Amino acid sequence: MARTSINTETDANKAEENSFDFKDLGRKIKVLRLKKGLTQNEVAQALHVTPGYISNVENDRTAMSLRVLSYYAKLMGITLDSLVGEIEPEYTETALDNELLSEISTLKEDEKKKLLKTIKLWKKTS
Repeated sequence: MARTSINTETDANKAEENSFDFKDLGRKIKVLRLKKGLTQNEVAQALHVTPGYISNVENDRTAMSLRVLSYYAKLMGITLDSLVGEIEPEYTETALDNELLSEISTLKEDEKKKLLKTIKLWKKTS
């Protein structure tokens, strides 16, 4: 998954992304919202918060509570692990595993079998 950035980043800024920071989380929350084509008002309505709250989160003036953060992840169609794991380097591997398991759990039995065959074939050719 490619990282999306609102502003052009220098190598120094990219290095800063390796440390957990609520600034990074606010930016990521905004990027995800924009990718989904949602307005702050639409997100606020879905999460039962005010548009001002969403603005404050995206602009690093406040942090989402764990409850709201988990609802936000669900609204964006991702796991909470992947939302936080993309920021915290030590947690990224676990988050990726959890996101894969989450996606696989939605597949039908025959789709899971096809996926497993594909993975085994891919591993043989790698």
